Amino acid sequence: MKKDTQISNAGRPKAGKPGYQSRDKEMVNTPVYRASTILYDTIADLKYATKHKNRNFYYGRRGTPTQWSLRDAMVELDGGHDALLHPSGLAAVTTAIYAFVRAGDHILMADTCYEPTRIFCNIALKKIGVETTFYDPLIGAGIADLMQDNTVLVFVESPGSLTFEVSDLPAISKAAKAKGAKVLVDNTWGTPLLYRPLEHGADVVIHAATKYIVGHSDAMLGITVCNEESWDVFQRQSFVMGQAAAPDDVYLASRGLRTLAVRMRQHEASGLKIAKWMETRPEVAEVRHPALPTCPGHDIWKRDFDGASGLFSIILHEHYSDDAVAVMIDGLDLFGIGYSWGGFESLALPADPKGERTAVPWKAKGPLIRFNIGLEDVDDLQADLEAGFERLNGAI
Repeated sequence: MKKDTQISNAGRPKAGKPGYQSRDKEMVNTPVYRASTILYDTIADLKYATKHKNRNFYYGRRGTPTQWSLRDAMVELDGGHDALLHPSGLAAVTTAIYAFVRAGDHILMADTCYEPTRIFCNIALKKIGVETTFYDPLIGAGIADLMQDNTVLVFVESPGSLTFEVSDLPAISKAAKAKGAKVLVDNTWGTPLLYRPLEHGADVVIHAATKYIVGHSDAMLGITVCNEESWDVFQRQSFVMGQAAAPDDVYLASRGLRTLAVRMRQHEASGLKIAKWMETRPEVAEVRHPALPTCPGHDIWKRDFDGASGLFSIILHEHYSDDAVAVMIDGLDLFGIGYSWGGFESLALPADPKGERTAVPWKAKGPLIRFNIGLEDVDDLQADLEAGFERLNGAI
């Protein structure tokens, strides 16, 4: 089944599956079930539900057809065994890491990881006696040299969501599996349409569904999809930590999922057109877009990914100050200034990676700007950016 067809049908209620309505009629979308307490007809029914908690009515925190349908869809798209939903992408990341570590363990974390993931490692994991080593995301098979006897987990974020290095996941996974370590991958940039880490050796794939899957900047959600060998441990940890996703947010993610394929094609086309235009601008020293040959790890992206999203960065020449960048961005009409990305709206965000690198120092001398290219007309976006560059040059 082609991806466009699969994404329109995955997780929808069908006879014999949770969420199915009746024999003679079927709702296109699973309704929003808001529930905490579940009532049972008999003690025998209650005991059965207690024994068979997964995908059965038990207690609202354990899910309803609203959650189950999205879980089913993501499992089908990612090629996993089962999935759970979380109140945010960061909650999915931290729960997944917690599931596979204990005091005295060591993990390897990509040096380009999402900043809150780094903070979690440096504060929460350190507090419970778990050591973190940050590694060069371009290390590939060389990660074997960083494996210790107590290394239990390798975390990959590919590409990095600020500087966009693409990691060689198959090589990293092979080295990790040789030592018995789990491989977790943050796949928010790629989505299951463009990249499927479980096919490249990962054990767990994590999505900040807040971004492209929801697609409309109006819900917070994390999704974690596991292979069979990792499922029981992860599921138990998630339930112990009380993780649960709000039904209305889950519904918005399910609805957003149905248009993901068409949205991603537009994000990719517009983003790549603007990125290539950025390469011609005299103000720009470097463009960090995985689909461009100059991006670190481009050959890996070309080998393993099915396309690109609309998120990338540029590095300006060093003579442009932060104040000049502010003049450029403040005056943009079509680009919002804000954190997150993956929505229909375009965003521009200045950032400095220097303070977020420990394994590989950030050596670029000029300011970095990250762009989320949304669904607006690409010519309008380009005209807005061109006026922004004029302000930038006028401010030096």
